[in-house]
Amino acid sequence: MVNHARDKGGRRPHGNGRHAVVIGGSLAGLLAAHVLAGHADRVTVVERDRIPDGPEPRPGVPQSRHAHVLLESGQLALDSLLPGFTAELRAAGAPRVGMPEDMVAWSGGAWVRRTAPTTHIHTGSRAHLEHLVRRRVLADPAIRTVESAEAVGLAGDASRVRGVLLRERGGTGGTAGAGASGRRQRTLPADLVVDASGRGSRAPQWLAAIGAEPPAEETIDTGQAYASRVYRDTGAHLGTEALAYWFYPNPAQTYAGGVLPLEDGSHLVALAGLRGQEPPTDDAGFTAFAARLPHPFLHEWLLTAEPRTPVYGFRATANLRRRYDRPGRRPAGFLATGDALCTFNPIYGQGMSVAAMSAVALRDALADPRRRPTTLRVQRALFDASRQAWDISAGADRAMPGAVGNAVASRAVDRPVGWYLNRVQRRYVGDPALVGPVFRSVLTLTAPLSALFAPRVARAVLFGPVARPPAAPPMRAETTGG
Repeated sequence: MVNHARDKGGRRPHGNGRHAVVIGGSLAGLLAAHVLAGHADRVTVVERDRIPDGPEPRPGVPQSRHAHVLLESGQLALDSLLPGFTAELRAAGAPRVGMPEDMVAWSGGAWVRRTAPTTHIHTGSRAHLEHLVRRRVLADPAIRTVESAEAVGLAGDASRVRGVLLRERGGTGGTAGAGASGRRQRTLPADLVVDASGRGSRAPQWLAAIGAEPPAEETIDTGQAYASRVYRDTGAHLGTEALAYWFYPNPAQTYAGGVLPLEDGSHLVALAGLRGQEPPTDDAGFTAFAARLPHPFLHEWLLTAEPRTPVYGFRATANLRRRYDRPGRRPAGFLATGDALCTFNPIYGQGMSVAAMSAVALRDALADPRRRPTTLRVQRALFDASRQAWDISAGADRAMPGAVGNAVASRAVDRPVGWYLNRVQRRYVGDPALVGPVFRSVLTLTAPLSALFAPRVARAVLFGPVARPPAAPPMRAETTGG
Protein backbone atom coordinates (compact mmCIF):
# COMPACT_ATOMS: atom_id res chain seq x y z
CA MET A 1 0.00 0.00 0.00
CA VAL A 2 2.94 2.32 0.58
CA ASN A 3 4.51 3.49 -2.65
CA HIS A 4 8.15 2.83 -1.80
CA ALA A 5 9.25 3.93 -5.27
CA ARG A 6 8.22 7.47 -4.41
CA ASP A 7 9.68 7.36 -0.87
CA LYS A 8 13.21 8.39 -1.78
CA GLY A 9 14.44 8.30 1.82
CA GLY A 10 16.22 10.98 3.76
CA ARG A 11 14.73 13.64 6.00
CA ARG A 12 15.09 17.35 6.30
CA PRO A 13 17.21 18.40 9.27
CA HIS A 14 14.31 19.60 11.46
CA GLY A 15 15.12 17.03 14.09
CA ASN A 16 11.63 17.34 15.55
CA GLY A 17 10.44 13.88 14.57
CA ARG A 18 7.09 15.30 13.51
CA HIS A 19 4.92 13.50 11.01
CA ALA A 20 2.17 15.22 9.02
CA VAL A 21 -0.46 13.34 7.04
CA VAL A 22 -2.39 14.90 4.17
CA ILE A 23 -5.59 13.13 3.06
CA GLY A 24 -5.93 13.57 -0.71
CA GLY A 25 -3.37 13.82 -3.47
CA SER A 26 -5.02 16.44 -5.66
CA LEU A 27 -3.82 20.01 -6.06
CA ALA A 28 -4.80 21.23 -2.57
CA GLY A 29 -3.27 18.19 -0.90
CA LEU A 30 -0.04 18.26 -2.86
CA LEU A 31 0.55 21.94 -2.17
CA ALA A 32 -0.29 21.51 1.53
CA ALA A 33 2.24 18.65 1.67
CA HIS A 34 4.85 20.88 0.03
CA VAL A 35 4.33 23.53 2.70
CA LEU A 36 4.32 21.05 5.59
CA ALA A 37 7.60 19.53 4.43
CA GLY A 38 9.20 22.74 5.66
CA HIS A 39 7.96 22.08 9.20
CA ALA A 40 7.97 18.29 9.67
CA ASP A 41 10.52 15.53 9.24
CA ARG A 42 8.04 13.44 7.28
CA VAL A 43 4.91 14.17 5.28
CA THR A 44 2.67 11.39 3.98
CA VAL A 45 0.07 11.98 1.28
CA VAL A 46 -2.74 9.43 1.45
CA GLU A 47 -4.50 8.93 -1.88
CA ARG A 48 -7.41 6.58 -2.52
CA ASP A 49 -6.53 6.22 -6.23
CA ARG A 50 -3.41 4.94 -7.88
CA ILE A 51 -1.31 7.99 -8.65
CA PRO A 52 -0.71 8.07 -12.42
CA ASP A 53 2.74 8.52 -13.87
CA GLY A 54 1.53 11.01 -16.45
CA PRO A 55 -1.18 13.64 -16.95
CA GLU A 56 -4.17 11.33 -16.69
CA PRO A 57 -7.58 11.94 -15.09
CA ARG A 58 -8.17 9.95 -11.90
CA PRO A 59 -11.44 8.23 -10.92
CA GLY A 60 -11.48 10.13 -7.61
CA VAL A 61 -11.54 13.48 -9.44
CA PRO A 62 -14.57 13.21 -11.74
CA GLN A 63 -14.51 16.96 -12.44
CA SER A 64 -11.01 16.67 -13.95
CA ARG A 65 -12.54 15.96 -17.39
CA HIS A 66 -14.34 19.29 -17.33
CA ALA A 67 -13.29 22.89 -17.87
CA HIS A 68 -10.60 24.31 -15.60
CA VAL A 69 -8.82 27.64 -15.60
CA LEU A 70 -5.95 28.95 -13.51
CA LEU A 71 -6.62 32.57 -12.62
CA GLU A 72 -3.89 35.16 -12.19
CA SER A 73 -4.17 34.79 -8.41
CA GLY A 74 -3.47 31.08 -8.72
CA GLN A 75 -0.52 31.69 -11.00
CA LEU A 76 1.02 34.11 -8.51
CA ALA A 77 0.43 31.68 -5.65
CA LEU A 78 1.97 28.74 -7.51
CA ASP A 79 5.03 30.76 -8.47
CA SER A 80 5.41 31.75 -4.83
CA LEU A 81 5.25 28.11 -3.72
CA LEU A 82 7.07 26.50 -6.65
CA PRO A 83 9.32 29.18 -8.20
CA GLY A 84 9.20 29.22 -11.99
CA PHE A 85 6.11 27.02 -12.15
CA THR A 86 4.04 29.12 -14.55
CA ALA A 87 6.99 29.31 -16.95
CA GLU A 88 7.18 25.52 -16.78
CA LEU A 89 3.44 25.30 -17.34
CA ARG A 90 3.70 27.52 -20.38
CA ALA A 91 6.68 25.57 -21.76
CA ALA A 92 4.61 22.38 -21.44
CA GLY A 93 2.01 23.87 -23.78
CA ALA A 94 -0.69 25.21 -21.45
CA PRO A 95 -2.62 27.89 -23.39
CA ARG A 96 -2.49 31.43 -21.98
CA VAL A 97 -5.61 33.46 -22.74
CA GLY A 98 -5.53 37.25 -22.39
CA MET A 99 -8.69 38.78 -20.99
CA PRO A 100 -10.62 40.31 -22.66
CA GLU A 101 -8.68 40.35 -25.95
CA ASP A 102 -8.40 36.60 -26.57
CA MET A 103 -11.94 35.57 -25.58
CA VAL A 104 -15.32 36.07 -27.21
CA ALA A 105 -17.45 36.43 -24.09
CA TRP A 106 -21.14 37.01 -23.45
CA SER A 107 -21.76 38.28 -19.92
CA GLY A 108 -24.76 39.81 -18.23
CA GLY A 109 -26.73 39.90 -21.46
CA ALA A 110 -24.07 41.66 -23.55
CA TRP A 111 -20.92 40.98 -25.53
CA VAL A 112 -17.66 42.04 -23.91
CA ARG A 113 -15.38 44.34 -25.92
CA ARG A 114 -12.15 42.60 -26.91
CA THR A 115 -9.65 45.24 -25.91
CA ALA A 116 -6.05 44.84 -24.69
CA PRO A 117 -5.73 42.25 -21.91
CA THR A 118 -5.48 43.29 -18.28
CA THR A 119 -5.12 39.73 -16.96
CA HIS A 120 -4.37 36.24 -18.28
CA ILE A 121 -5.72 32.78 -17.50
CA HIS A 122 -4.31 29.33 -18.25
CA THR A 123 -6.86 26.95 -19.75
CA GLY A 124 -5.04 23.62 -20.03
CA SER A 125 -6.51 20.46 -18.58
CA ARG A 126 -6.67 19.85 -14.83
CA ALA A 127 -4.76 16.57 -15.24
CA HIS A 128 -1.91 18.32 -17.07
CA LEU A 129 -1.46 21.01 -14.42
CA GLU A 130 -1.80 18.56 -11.56
CA HIS A 131 0.84 16.29 -13.12
CA LEU A 132 3.35 19.14 -13.24
CA VAL A 133 2.65 20.08 -9.62
CA ARG A 134 2.86 16.45 -8.52
CA ARG A 135 6.20 15.99 -10.23
CA ARG A 136 7.65 19.01 -8.44
CA VAL A 137 6.19 18.23 -5.01
CA LEU A 138 6.95 14.51 -4.87
CA ALA A 139 10.58 15.12 -5.81
CA ASP A 140 11.03 16.21 -2.18
CA PRO A 141 12.49 13.25 -0.22
CA ALA A 142 10.58 14.30 2.90
CA ILE A 143 7.27 13.55 1.15
CA ARG A 144 6.04 10.04 0.48
CA THR A 145 2.73 8.69 -0.77
CA VAL A 146 0.38 5.94 0.35
CA GLU A 147 -1.71 4.95 -2.66
CA SER A 148 -4.88 2.92 -3.09
CA ALA A 149 -5.78 3.57 0.53
CA GLU A 150 -8.95 5.13 1.86
CA ALA A 151 -9.06 7.27 4.98
CA VAL A 152 -12.01 6.03 7.04
CA GLY A 153 -11.58 7.87 10.32
CA LEU A 154 -9.38 9.76 12.74
CA ALA A 155 -7.33 8.41 15.60
CA GLY A 156 -7.35 10.39 18.83
CA ASP A 157 -10.04 12.13 20.83
CA ALA A 158 -11.86 15.45 21.11
CA SER A 159 -8.73 17.17 22.42
CA ARG A 160 -6.18 16.02 19.82
CA VAL A 161 -6.00 14.07 16.58
CA ARG A 162 -3.17 11.57 16.60
CA GLY A 163 -3.47 9.89 13.24
CA VAL A 164 -5.65 8.54 10.45
CA LEU A 165 -7.46 5.24 10.14
CA LEU A 166 -6.69 3.73 6.73
CA ARG A 167 -8.28 0.90 4.79
CA GLU A 168 -6.72 -0.70 1.77
CA ARG A 169 -8.80 -0.48 -1.39
CA GLY A 170 -9.29 -3.54 -3.56
CA GLY A 171 -7.94 -6.02 -1.03
CA THR A 172 -9.47 -9.36 -0.10
CA GLY A 173 -10.79 -9.69 3.40
CA GLY A 174 -10.42 -12.23 6.15
CA THR A 175 -7.35 -10.82 7.91
CA ALA A 176 -7.05 -9.79 11.53
CA GLY A 177 -7.96 -6.16 12.04
CA ALA A 178 -10.16 -6.10 8.95
CA GLY A 179 -13.04 -3.66 8.81
CA ALA A 180 -16.66 -4.48 8.13
CA SER A 181 -15.93 -4.72 4.42
CA GLY A 182 -13.22 -7.32 5.01
CA ARG A 183 -10.40 -5.02 3.94
CA ARG A 184 -7.40 -4.56 6.22
CA GLN A 185 -7.52 -1.45 8.40
CA ARG A 186 -4.61 0.18 10.20
CA THR A 187 -3.72 3.40 11.97
CA LEU A 188 -1.20 5.83 10.49
CA PRO A 189 0.09 7.92 13.43
CA ALA A 190 0.51 11.65 12.85
CA ASP A 191 1.16 14.87 14.74
CA LEU A 192 -0.95 16.80 12.22
CA VAL A 193 -3.69 15.66 9.86
CA VAL A 194 -4.81 17.85 6.95
CA ASP A 195 -8.04 16.94 5.20
CA ALA A 196 -7.74 17.73 1.49
CA SER A 197 -10.09 14.94 0.40
CA GLY A 198 -12.42 17.18 -1.59
CA ARG A 199 -16.07 18.19 -1.54
CA GLY A 200 -17.11 14.69 -0.44
CA SER A 201 -15.07 14.89 2.76
CA ARG A 202 -16.23 12.63 5.59
CA ALA A 203 -14.27 14.57 8.22
CA PRO A 204 -17.41 15.96 9.94
CA GLN A 205 -18.52 12.38 10.68
CA TRP A 206 -15.00 11.38 11.73
CA LEU A 207 -14.84 14.25 14.20
CA ALA A 208 -18.20 13.29 15.69
CA ALA A 209 -16.97 9.70 16.06
CA ILE A 210 -14.11 10.80 18.37
CA GLY A 211 -16.37 13.01 20.46
CA ALA A 212 -15.59 16.30 18.74
CA GLU A 213 -17.99 18.84 17.25
CA PRO A 214 -18.48 18.77 13.46
CA PRO A 215 -18.54 22.13 11.69
CA ALA A 216 -21.67 23.94 10.63
CA GLU A 217 -22.17 23.82 6.87
CA GLU A 218 -23.42 26.51 4.50
CA THR A 219 -24.86 25.48 1.13
CA ILE A 220 -26.22 27.15 -1.98
CA ASP A 221 -27.20 24.84 -4.82
CA THR A 222 -28.64 25.89 -8.18
CA GLY A 223 -28.76 22.32 -9.45
CA GLN A 224 -26.45 23.32 -12.29
CA ALA A 225 -25.16 20.36 -14.29
CA TYR A 226 -22.32 20.17 -16.80
CA ALA A 227 -21.49 18.11 -19.83
CA SER A 228 -18.08 18.30 -21.49
CA ARG A 229 -16.35 16.89 -24.53
CA VAL A 230 -13.03 17.39 -26.29
CA TYR A 231 -13.04 18.24 -30.01
CA ARG A 232 -10.58 18.85 -32.80
CA ASP A 233 -11.24 21.88 -34.97
CA THR A 234 -11.40 20.56 -38.53
CA GLY A 235 -12.04 23.84 -40.28
CA ALA A 236 -9.72 26.30 -38.53
CA HIS A 237 -12.79 28.13 -37.21
CA LEU A 238 -11.40 28.35 -33.70
CA GLY A 239 -8.05 29.51 -32.39
CA THR A 240 -7.49 32.07 -35.14
CA GLU A 241 -9.26 35.32 -34.24
CA ALA A 242 -9.91 34.22 -30.66
CA LEU A 243 -8.51 31.56 -28.35
CA ALA A 244 -11.59 30.96 -26.22
CA TYR A 245 -15.36 31.48 -26.32
CA TRP A 246 -17.64 31.62 -23.27
CA PHE A 247 -21.27 32.34 -22.38
CA TYR A 248 -21.76 33.24 -18.71
CA PRO A 249 -25.21 32.60 -17.16
CA ASN A 250 -27.37 35.07 -15.31
CA PRO A 251 -30.86 34.93 -13.79
CA ALA A 252 -32.47 35.93 -17.09
CA GLN A 253 -30.41 33.53 -19.27
CA THR A 254 -29.45 30.41 -17.37
CA TYR A 255 -27.63 28.40 -20.05
CA ALA A 256 -23.84 28.51 -19.99
CA GLY A 257 -20.86 27.05 -21.77
CA GLY A 258 -18.14 27.64 -24.27
CA VAL A 259 -14.85 26.49 -25.73
CA LEU A 260 -11.41 26.51 -24.11
CA PRO A 261 -8.10 25.55 -25.76
CA LEU A 262 -6.11 22.64 -24.31
CA GLU A 263 -2.37 21.94 -24.23
CA ASP A 264 -2.44 19.43 -27.09
CA GLY A 265 -4.14 21.76 -29.60
CA SER A 266 -7.63 20.34 -29.07
CA HIS A 267 -10.59 22.22 -27.58
CA LEU A 268 -12.76 21.41 -24.60
CA VAL A 269 -16.45 22.25 -25.02
CA ALA A 270 -18.51 22.62 -21.84
CA LEU A 271 -22.27 23.14 -21.65
CA ALA A 272 -24.31 23.77 -18.51
CA GLY A 273 -27.90 24.22 -17.41
CA LEU A 274 -29.77 24.51 -14.13
CA ARG A 275 -31.94 21.92 -12.43
CA GLY A 276 -34.36 20.52 -14.98
CA GLN A 277 -32.31 21.97 -17.86
CA GLU A 278 -29.34 19.61 -17.66
CA PRO A 279 -27.31 19.09 -20.86
CA PRO A 280 -27.56 15.57 -22.32
CA THR A 281 -24.56 13.25 -22.52
CA ASP A 282 -25.44 11.57 -25.83
CA ASP A 283 -23.90 12.81 -29.11
CA ALA A 284 -26.99 14.31 -30.72
CA GLY A 285 -28.40 15.73 -27.50
CA PHE A 286 -25.13 17.42 -26.54
CA THR A 287 -24.86 19.13 -29.93
CA ALA A 288 -28.50 20.17 -29.93
CA PHE A 289 -28.21 21.65 -26.43
CA ALA A 290 -25.61 24.15 -27.68
CA ALA A 291 -28.37 25.77 -29.77
CA ARG A 292 -29.91 27.07 -26.52
CA LEU A 293 -27.01 29.46 -25.96
CA PRO A 294 -27.60 33.15 -26.79
CA HIS A 295 -25.86 32.87 -30.18
CA PRO A 296 -25.67 29.94 -32.66
CA PHE A 297 -21.95 30.08 -33.55
CA LEU A 298 -20.92 27.37 -31.07
CA HIS A 299 -23.71 25.05 -32.20
CA GLU A 300 -22.72 25.58 -35.82
CA TRP A 301 -19.08 24.81 -35.04
CA LEU A 302 -20.00 21.56 -33.27
CA LEU A 303 -21.69 20.35 -36.45
CA THR A 304 -18.30 20.29 -38.20
CA ALA A 305 -15.83 19.63 -35.35
CA GLU A 306 -14.39 16.16 -34.73
CA PRO A 307 -15.18 14.61 -31.31
CA ARG A 308 -12.11 13.22 -29.54
CA THR A 309 -13.76 11.88 -26.36
CA PRO A 310 -17.15 10.74 -25.10
CA VAL A 311 -19.43 13.29 -23.45
CA TYR A 312 -18.89 13.38 -19.68
CA GLY A 313 -21.49 14.69 -17.24
CA PHE A 314 -21.00 16.28 -13.82
CA ARG A 315 -23.65 17.41 -11.33
CA ALA A 316 -21.93 18.07 -7.98
CA THR A 317 -21.82 21.86 -8.35
CA ALA A 318 -23.26 23.17 -5.08
CA ASN A 319 -21.40 25.83 -3.13
CA LEU A 320 -20.51 24.26 0.22
CA ARG A 321 -18.57 25.85 3.07
CA ARG A 322 -17.65 24.07 6.30
CA ARG A 323 -17.16 26.51 9.17
CA TYR A 324 -14.09 25.06 10.86
CA ASP A 325 -13.08 28.67 11.51
CA ARG A 326 -15.72 29.03 14.21
CA PRO A 327 -14.94 28.05 17.80
CA GLY A 328 -16.13 24.63 18.82
CA ARG A 329 -15.14 21.43 20.59
CA ARG A 330 -12.60 20.39 18.02
CA PRO A 331 -9.24 18.72 18.40
CA ALA A 332 -5.81 20.22 17.94
CA GLY A 333 -3.82 18.74 15.10
CA PHE A 334 -6.59 18.71 12.48
CA LEU A 335 -7.02 21.14 9.56
CA ALA A 336 -9.20 21.23 6.45
CA THR A 337 -8.22 22.84 3.16
CA GLY A 338 -9.24 22.94 -0.50
CA ASP A 339 -12.68 21.64 -1.38
CA ALA A 340 -12.88 19.83 1.97
CA LEU A 341 -13.17 23.31 3.50
CA CYS A 342 -14.91 25.36 0.82
CA THR A 343 -16.09 24.35 -2.62
CA PHE A 344 -17.58 26.55 -5.33
CA ASN A 345 -19.76 26.18 -8.39
CA PRO A 346 -17.14 25.32 -11.04
CA ILE A 347 -18.64 27.75 -13.57
CA TYR A 348 -16.61 30.53 -11.94
CA GLY A 349 -13.26 28.78 -12.39
CA GLN A 350 -11.94 29.46 -8.88
CA GLY A 351 -11.11 26.05 -7.41
CA MET A 352 -7.50 25.53 -8.50
CA SER A 353 -6.53 29.10 -7.73
CA VAL A 354 -8.04 28.97 -4.25
CA ALA A 355 -6.20 25.69 -3.60
CA ALA A 356 -2.90 27.43 -4.38
CA MET A 357 -3.84 30.54 -2.39
CA SER A 358 -4.77 28.34 0.58
CA ALA A 359 -1.33 26.72 0.51
CA VAL A 360 0.25 30.19 0.61
CA ALA A 361 -2.01 31.04 3.57
CA LEU A 362 -0.91 27.83 5.31
CA ARG A 363 2.74 28.64 4.70
CA ASP A 364 2.41 32.19 5.99
CA ALA A 365 0.41 31.20 9.08
CA LEU A 366 2.93 28.53 10.08
CA ALA A 367 5.86 30.89 9.52
CA ASP A 368 4.40 33.96 11.24
CA PRO A 369 6.94 34.88 13.96
CA ARG A 370 4.44 37.09 15.78
CA ARG A 371 1.85 34.44 16.57
CA ARG A 372 1.85 30.86 17.72
CA PRO A 373 0.26 28.78 14.93
CA THR A 374 -2.60 27.22 16.89
CA THR A 375 -5.00 24.95 15.03
CA LEU A 376 -7.82 27.50 15.11
CA ARG A 377 -5.57 30.38 14.02
CA VAL A 378 -4.22 28.43 11.04
CA GLN A 379 -7.69 27.19 10.14
CA ARG A 380 -8.97 30.76 10.09
CA ALA A 381 -6.14 31.74 7.74
CA LEU A 382 -7.23 28.95 5.38
CA PHE A 383 -10.82 30.14 5.64
CA ASP A 384 -9.82 33.72 4.80
CA ALA A 385 -7.99 32.49 1.67
CA SER A 386 -11.30 31.20 0.28
CA ARG A 387 -13.59 33.98 1.51
CA GLN A 388 -13.63 36.22 -1.58
CA ALA A 389 -14.14 33.33 -3.99
CA TRP A 390 -17.11 32.22 -1.86
CA ASP A 391 -18.57 35.71 -1.85
CA ILE A 392 -18.42 35.83 -5.65
CA SER A 393 -19.68 32.32 -6.36
CA ALA A 394 -22.32 32.15 -3.64
CA GLY A 395 -23.44 35.70 -4.32
CA ALA A 396 -24.03 35.00 -8.00
CA ASP A 397 -25.73 31.64 -7.41
CA ARG A 398 -27.96 33.05 -4.69
CA ALA A 399 -29.65 35.15 -7.39
CA MET A 400 -30.21 32.25 -9.79
CA PRO A 401 -33.76 30.86 -10.13
CA GLY A 402 -34.41 27.71 -8.16
CA ALA A 403 -31.40 28.05 -5.86
CA VAL A 404 -31.80 26.12 -2.60
CA GLY A 405 -29.78 25.76 0.58
CA ASN A 406 -29.44 27.20 4.05
CA ALA A 407 -27.31 30.13 2.81
CA VAL A 408 -29.65 31.28 0.04
CA ALA A 409 -31.45 33.91 2.11
CA SER A 410 -30.24 37.44 1.49
CA ARG A 411 -29.18 39.81 4.24
CA ALA A 412 -30.39 43.41 4.48
CA VAL A 413 -27.07 44.69 3.14
CA ASP A 414 -27.23 42.43 0.07
CA ARG A 415 -29.90 44.48 -1.75
CA PRO A 416 -27.98 47.78 -2.12
CA VAL A 417 -24.73 45.93 -2.76
CA GLY A 418 -26.44 43.81 -5.42
CA TRP A 419 -27.89 46.94 -7.04
CA TYR A 420 -24.41 48.48 -7.20
CA LEU A 421 -22.76 45.34 -8.56
CA ASN A 422 -25.41 45.09 -11.27
CA ARG A 423 -24.38 48.57 -12.39
CA VAL A 424 -20.74 47.44 -12.36
CA GLN A 425 -21.54 44.51 -14.63
CA ARG A 426 -23.51 46.66 -17.07
CA ARG A 427 -20.51 48.98 -17.42
CA TYR A 428 -17.56 46.62 -17.44
CA VAL A 429 -18.44 44.96 -20.77
CA GLY A 430 -17.84 48.21 -22.65
CA ASP A 431 -15.32 49.98 -20.40
CA PRO A 432 -11.69 49.01 -21.14
CA ALA A 433 -10.14 51.81 -19.10
CA LEU A 434 -11.46 51.68 -15.54
CA VAL A 435 -14.45 49.53 -14.53
CA GLY A 436 -13.50 46.59 -16.76
CA PRO A 437 -9.94 46.12 -15.46
CA VAL A 438 -10.95 46.55 -11.82
CA PHE A 439 -13.88 44.14 -12.16
CA ARG A 440 -11.63 41.50 -13.79
CA SER A 441 -9.01 41.90 -11.05
CA VAL A 442 -11.70 41.19 -8.45
CA LEU A 443 -13.02 38.18 -10.37
CA THR A 444 -9.50 36.76 -10.73
CA LEU A 445 -8.94 37.28 -6.97
CA THR A 446 -5.98 39.64 -7.37
CA ALA A 447 -7.84 42.63 -5.89
CA PRO A 448 -10.31 42.72 -2.99
CA LEU A 449 -14.01 43.31 -3.50
CA SER A 450 -13.52 46.71 -1.90
CA ALA A 451 -11.62 47.81 -5.04
CA LEU A 452 -15.00 48.09 -6.78
CA PHE A 453 -16.05 50.72 -4.24
CA ALA A 454 -12.96 52.92 -4.53
CA PRO A 455 -13.99 56.57 -5.13
CA ARG A 456 -12.76 56.72 -8.73
CA VAL A 457 -14.54 53.49 -9.64
CA ALA A 458 -17.70 54.41 -7.73
CA ARG A 459 -17.99 57.72 -9.60
CA ALA A 460 -17.82 55.89 -12.92
CA VAL A 461 -20.34 53.28 -11.79
CA LEU A 462 -22.83 55.71 -10.29
CA PHE A 463 -22.57 58.68 -12.62
CA GLY A 464 -20.64 57.64 -15.71
CA PRO A 465 -22.26 56.76 -19.03
CA VAL A 466 -22.85 53.15 -20.07
CA ALA A 467 -20.64 52.47 -23.08
CA ARG A 468 -22.41 50.58 -25.81
CA PRO A 469 -21.17 46.97 -26.02
CA PRO A 470 -20.75 45.12 -29.35
CA ALA A 471 -24.04 44.34 -31.05
CA ALA A 472 -22.79 40.94 -32.29
CA PRO A 473 -20.11 38.47 -31.19
CA PRO A 474 -16.77 40.31 -31.57
CA MET A 475 -14.99 37.63 -33.57
CA ARG A 476 -12.02 39.95 -34.09
CA ALA A 477 -10.18 41.80 -31.34
CA GLU A 478 -10.25 45.60 -31.44
CA THR A 479 -6.46 45.65 -31.18
CA THR A 480 -6.25 43.79 -34.49
CA GLY A 481 -8.62 46.05 -36.36
CA GLY A 482 -11.86 44.22 -35.66
